[in-house]
This record gives sequence, structure tokens and C-alpha cells, in this order.
Amino acid sequence: MPQAPTTNHEANPRRVALRGLGRDAAVAAVCGLVVVLMVGAAYAAVPFYNWFCRTTGYNGTTQVATSAPAGAPLTRKIAVRFDANVGAGLPWKFEPEQTEIEVRIGEVVTVFYTVTNQSARTTTGQAAYNVAPLTVGAYFQKLNCFCFTDQTMAPGEKREMPVVFYVDPALAADSENDGLGTITLSYTFYPVREPTPKPLAASELDKRKGNL
Repeated sequence: MPQAPTTNHEANPRRVALRGLGRDAAVAAVCGLVVVLMVGAAYAAVPFYNWFCRTTGYNGTTQVATSAPAGAPLTRKIAVRFDANVGAGLPWKFEPEQTEIEVRIGEVVTVFYTVTNQSARTTTGQAAYNVAPLTVGAYFQKLNCFCFTDQTMAPGEKREMPVVFYVDPALAADSENDGLGTITLSYTFYPVREPTPKPLAASELDKRKGNL
């Protein structure tokens, strides 16, 4: 007997199933793409946030200057306090040599922090910083600083670390800071588990090659 032709009722479930699989695959692909974009955005957000803070002084991030102010310092003075902290797991003693000084706005000043490795082993730390009030970060200009650089200390080693800075004269033109009398510069050292290896000098490379 001839086989009866397939009816629409029998074919439709197959088509529906195939269409359903196609939609599921498309949805899965879109979801995967979204996840990849979100992960990429998360990694990109960190350097972008750091750049944004350094550029605008947001969240108390100080600025990095390449030269001293062109004009003479202003007569207006402001007190600058210095704070020092050490993160858990780093056996260091860290303190400013002066807890507070008075400076003229636009005056280049050098201060020192003292660091001592109190352990019997070599340790490495890196300092982060901010200023308070947070809105002053855009006006606090640093010419030299030990922050964001690995500092490796031998057992019992003591070291002086300079900070060269000035308060931007543009602060005096900001009406929101007319009553500002004190700025606090705060540093915190955190332990570095795997310090960045330093490049070997040519002589050291030659010695190593000779030992091979």
C-alpha cells in the first residue's frame, strides 16, 4: 500500500523543535558574548579608574607634576599633616619625620618618611596614598614620591624616603576652599608577595653565561 503523505500535524513538531534549538543556540551565544564583554569591561575599568583619579584628583588622588610653579609662592599659608600606616602582614615601622608643617601655597617642599624593616628576612612593600579632604587631590602636586614602586628592605634595614610636593596656586582661586586650613597626606604600605624582578646588568648576564 502506498504510504500516506506526512501531514502538517506530524511535521510541525519537528520544525518547532529545530526552531527551538536554533533559538537556544542564539540565546547561548548572546549570553556568552555579554559575559566576555563584561569581563573585559571589568579589567578595563581598573586602569581607567586609576587614570580618572590621577587626572581629576577624585577620591583624594594627588597629581604628579613635572616642574615647579612658574610664579612665586603666595602669601597664604596652609598646614599639611602627614600620616603613615602599614598593612597587615608587613613587618615594617613606617612614620613621618614631621607630623605637620606649614607651607605657603605654591612653595616647593621636601619632607621625609622613615621606614624600618623589623623582621629578620628581606621583605617588599608598595605604598598607596591619598589626601584629605578628598576634593584637594586636584591641587596637591607631587614632584617626587616613593609610592607605587616596589620597596625591598633587607633585614633590619632603615631608609629615609623623600616626598617633594607643592600646593597648586589654583587652589586659592577655588571659592569652595576659601576656609581650608589643613591638608592631610596619608600613605599606607602594603606587602608585595612577588616583587617585580629587576633587570640584570650586562656584567651580571655575562657572569651567568660563564657559569652555564
